[in-house]
Amino acid sequence: MFTPEEFTKAIINEIRGLEIRCAVAAVSGGVDSTTSAVITRLAINDKLIPVLFDTGFMRINEPVEVIESLRGLLPIRLIDVREEFYRAMMGLSDAEEKRVRFRDTFYSALSKLVRDNGCDWLVQGTIAPDWIETVGGIKTQHNVLAQIGIETDRVYGFKLLEPLRELYKDQVRALARFLGVPVSIVDRQPFPGPGLSIRAVGLLTMEKLNVVKWSTKIVENGLANLGLSQWFAAAWEDERVYDEELSRRVKDLGRGLTVETFKVKGTGVKGDSREYGRIAVVSGELNRWGVVFNLYPRLTYGTDITHVIYEVSNGGVKGGKFFVTIRAVTTSDYMTADVPKLGRDILIKVAEELAKNDSVSSIGFDVTPKPPATIEFE
Repeated sequence: MFTPEEFTKAIINEIRGLEIRCAVAAVSGGVDSTTSAVITRLAINDKLIPVLFDTGFMRINEPVEVIESLRGLLPIRLIDVREEFYRAMMGLSDAEEKRVRFRDTFYSALSKLVRDNGCDWLVQGTIAPDWIETVGGIKTQHNVLAQIGIETDRVYGFKLLEPLRELYKDQVRALARFLGVPVSIVDRQPFPGPGLSIRAVGLLTMEKLNVVKWSTKIVENGLANLGLSQWFAAAWEDERVYDEELSRRVKDLGRGLTVETFKVKGTGVKGDSREYGRIAVVSGELNRWGVVFNLYPRLTYGTDITHVIYEVSNGGVKGGKFFVTIRAVTTSDYMTADVPKLGRDILIKVAEELAKNDSVSSIGFDVTPKPPATIEFE
């Protein structure tokens, strides 16, 4: 049984047994990286340098908010690397290429920082699901290095310290509470390492990224305090192809139901493997709202469909270019996840706010659990 007090004592002793000249801790504001930095600071005190990179892929005002919330706990340095990341990633389309390019850019910048400060270690918040998904080939988590054979001391010039590498999210949250991490961080929903770059699905452009940033704020505010584990927005070009066979699979669930697939693809997990497949959107009037949660098995069984979305915006926003999807899940360990039974009224209310952006064409609600989908689209 996991006990925060015993784990803390054990990991502090383990860290103190290492030869550490000084260490840089990469803090994102998430509970994993924050808790890793806090517990390491308890072990090595001022030999730890906590930093936060503003990559340009964080939420609106997020870097400043994170530093303010942790001011009494960690002396975080904010480092602006937006231009570096934009140069490296704008124009990429493939999901895995985005994740790998983000990882390479991230660690190149960290390597320079470690070297410039005369340090020899990097502390990061890798937890068990990160390396399990990466090693299993489901998707590359940017903070997984040693587990896939990357020798960080040779490639980047630092040794790697991952205090939480064997823990799961519920254990990390319990540890964070024990260590006095602010509630705003402990209960903060997980945020992907590459940030909003992988929620701007498909071709990464500044226009799409800005739509995702704006949509993220609306969705997070609109679905707050509902007991969800994770809830966010994703966007991509609203380019669809009608699929007659898939439409036949759902026609008995409502009137005038049609199924189209987008030109972009999304990441799913079937069996123990990653599947990069089509995203389906169902439009039309359902017999009753509850059947929306019956759509995904009809469309994913025996197909390459990884995400099933129901269009809630009743047509589309005039002149818009991007389809925005509302994604919400409940989970304890992030290895599997369920879709909450949200009411249609609350989704319509959020969709009405999203539709105020002239770049948005239509809005949908992803009704696919994990598996067969992954929580993210890329």
